[in-house]
Amino acid sequence: MALLAEPLDRMAGYHFGWCDTEGAEISGVQGKALRPALTFAAAAACGGGTEQAVHAAAAVELLHNFSLVHDDVMDTDPMRHGRPTVWRIWGETNATLLGDALQALALGVLSDGVPEEVTSEAVIRLARATVTLCRGQYADCAFETRSTVSIDEYLDMAAGKTGALLACACALGALCAGADHRVVSAMHTFGAELGPVFQLIDDAIDIWGDPAVTGKPAHSDLIHRKQSFPVVCALASDTGTGRELARIYQARHPMTPSRAARAADLIEEAGGRHRTLRRADAALRSALAALPPELAVGDLTALAQLVAHRDR
Repeated sequence: MALLAEPLDRMAGYHFGWCDTEGAEISGVQGKALRPALTFAAAAACGGGTEQAVHAAAAVELLHNFSLVHDDVMDTDPMRHGRPTVWRIWGETNATLLGDALQALALGVLSDGVPEEVTSEAVIRLARATVTLCRGQYADCAFETRSTVSIDEYLDMAAGKTGALLACACALGALCAGADHRVVSAMHTFGAELGPVFQLIDDAIDIWGDPAVTGKPAHSDLIHRKQSFPVVCALASDTGTGRELARIYQARHPMTPSRAARAADLIEEAGGRHRTLRRADAALRSALAALPPELAVGDLTALAQLVAHRDR
C-alpha cells in the first residue's frame, strides 16, 4: 500500500492480513479475493490475459475492502478473520478515513491501468457500482430498526450491497479483454445474479457457521438483530417459532449469546435455513444460465459453485 501515507498504509496492510499493527510482515488468514478472481476469470473467458485485467481486479478488491472497513464500523464488529478489526485498534474515525482512502485508490488504480480505449466506461461502471453498493448498505442498516422486512425488500438490498460489485467485477474483466457489448452485459448479469447467492450463503454462515472457520464472532448478525434472509423468512412463516423469534427481536433487553443461540434454533425450526439455501440454489442457476455458451466459462462456473458451497 505504498500509495497510502503512514499510518494509512500500515492500517491497510493490517486489514488485508499482510502485517501486524506495527507493520511487521506476517502470514495469516486473508480474504477470499473472490471479486478479483471473477475479474480474471471473466477476462480469460473472453480471450484476455491477466495483464489486461490486473488493474481492474485490484480496483474491485480495493473497493470491496473499503466497504468492509466501513461495514465493521457501522456494525461495531470486533473481529475479522480472527483478528481485531481496524476500528478496534485505530478508532472509528481513522477506520473511516482508511475506507475513504481505499475507495479513492480503487478509482485511481483502475483509471491508470486499464486499456485506454475502455478507461472511461470502466471508471463509470466502478463509480456506479459504488453508489449502488452504498444504497444497499443503507437499506441493510435501515432494516435493523424495522420490525418487518419483506423478501423482495431484502433481495433488492442484496442486489445493491453484494450484487453490484460482483456484476462490476465480471463486466470489467470482459471489458478489459475487448469483449463486445453483448458479452460485457452478459457478464454483468452473471455477477448480478451471483450476488444474492453470496449474500444468502453469508447469512446462513453467520448463523450456523463455525466461528473457528469464519474468524467472526458467533451469531454476529443475530446479536445486532439484523434482518438477514433466514430471519426474514422465519418471521414471515406464521408459525409459533416465528412468533417467538419476533418477541426476541422486538425485546428491549440486549441480545445475549444465549438468546442469540435460541434465536438461531427458532429460525431453523421455522424453515429459515431451508428457504435460504433453496433461494440461493435458484439464484445460482440463474447466474449460470446468464453465461454465454460460446465462451470458455469453466473458471467462472467453478467460482460460482465455490460461492454457493463455501463455509466462510
